[in-house]
Amino acid sequence: MTVAGIGYGSLFKVKVDGVYEAIGEMFGVTPPGVAVDSIDVFHEQSPDAHREFIPGPADARETSCEIHYVPTGTAEEQLYSFVRVTKECRNVFPSGAYVDYNAFITAMEPDTPIDDKMVMACTWKISGKPVRHAAATPSNSTKPAISGTAQVGVLLTAFDGVWANEPTSFTYQWEADGTPIGGATAKTYTPIIGQIGDVITCVVTGTNSAGSASAESAGTAAVIAA
Repeated sequence: MTVAGIGYGSLFKVKVDGVYEAIGEMFGVTPPGVAVDSIDVFHEQSPDAHREFIPGPADARETSCEIHYVPTGTAEEQLYSFVRVTKECRNVFPSGAYVDYNAFITAMEPDTPIDDKMVMACTWKISGKPVRHAAATPSNSTKPAISGTAQVGVLLTAFDGVWANEPTSFTYQWEADGTPIGGATAKTYTPIIGQIGDVITCVVTGTNSAGSASAESAGTAAVIAA
């Protein structure tokens, strides 16, 4: 059976305030490669007058991606703040494997066609040797959290938390006083009358090709009536 796979789900991330973040809605992600200089060491005694070469410095070249362009939007603002700054960057693959490196922006090219979506191509020059990481079981480093008021009819939203080892998907299970709520497996949940006085929590499970792990949020205040 083939080991081929599609690249859907590949991401380019930049470390911001200690956490790797994807910038905008992206596509066309190109990860690091390598090019090696060839050094000509031909000399008068080279066998049969054939040129001889030795390998020279390696160059990880460039990485690039395109994003949906929103003029003066959040993604554009972030990218402009990175100009002339070397950043810690990461390419994440659909399996959860990833590669880390330092890079700086060399080009940002917006395109605003009359009959198609607006996009911006971003190119980064890689400095030094990228470090590649095989997919590993996700590990939670900052617990999930819940935003919203614990009140009947009021929407609660789960925050995934911060994870190591690049989970590629998340699932959710909401609980009332520690008991799983049937069918409550979305990122949001709205308490009902029967849960007045209960404490609501959410268990978030991060998964990639190497495995999965779960972490539970702190509880809300006791649910109050509408």
